[in-house]
Amino acid sequence: MAKYIFNARDVAAYFKWFGVPSYLEVSYMQYIFSIGSPVLANPLTRDFEKFKGEVYRELYYLWANGFEDERSDISCMPEDGARALICDQECINLESYMKLITLHLIFTKNLPYVKINFTGLPLQLGIRCDFTKFEENVVMAVERLNLVSKDAFGKPFDLSLGVPDELLSISLDPEFKARILKHGDFREALRTEQDNTMRELKEASLKVFGSIPFPKSRKSRKKNGKSAGETANTHTTSRGQPKGTPLQETRHKDGND
Repeated sequence: MAKYIFNARDVAAYFKWFGVPSYLEVSYMQYIFSIGSPVLANPLTRDFEKFKGEVYRELYYLWANGFEDERSDISCMPEDGARALICDQECINLESYMKLITLHLIFTKNLPYVKINFTGLPLQLGIRCDFTKFEENVVMAVERLNLVSKDAFGKPFDLSLGVPDELLSISLDPEFKARILKHGDFREALRTEQDNTMRELKEASLKVFGSIPFPKSRKSRKKNGKSAGETANTHTTSRGQPKGTPLQETRHKDGND
């Protein structure tokens, strides 16, 4: 069975579905472009600028059709009238959903698996075919997207025996994962880029606004307040007022004298 390779629409849908920040989109594109043919369709692996343009075109299409985040209708991911490439046509929404899950496992190196209860997916994804047919399509999607399934105990689970009503761990096939992880630590590169971006923004801000003086510390204010209090107290008691004696009484006594 031929393995599925991703196109620009799939990458753009991943950005939208998982909320990839706009300033990191190019970094994600560079990473998947560096992997090349094991993941991307061959025409997209020849020129990065052309690939980037295709992804941005698809991003605009998805935005215009209301495909914004994980709350979006998954049926908005493929074009109207698109043919399913992995699953039967009735299960095209399952195909779209599993593409997003696979891309998430590719982009997040340290995520070992995701947990999915396939029994509840037909209702969530709006799939109305026979459940037996749905089970067959789950097997096709997992196999063609280079995925493997394990049960709650971490043992391989054969989905061809039927879809259980329980959470299964879905992860990348170990051989496929070894092939794509040769291209360095993507997350480390992202952290470095974020640090560089923040440093550039800070430097630009300092050029515009200059340095901002810090207010006096609380300790300094307390010291100044104490000095002022001591000065006031000295002024009050300069007439010989005993400590704790009201000033008015002191004046009265001075008048009687």
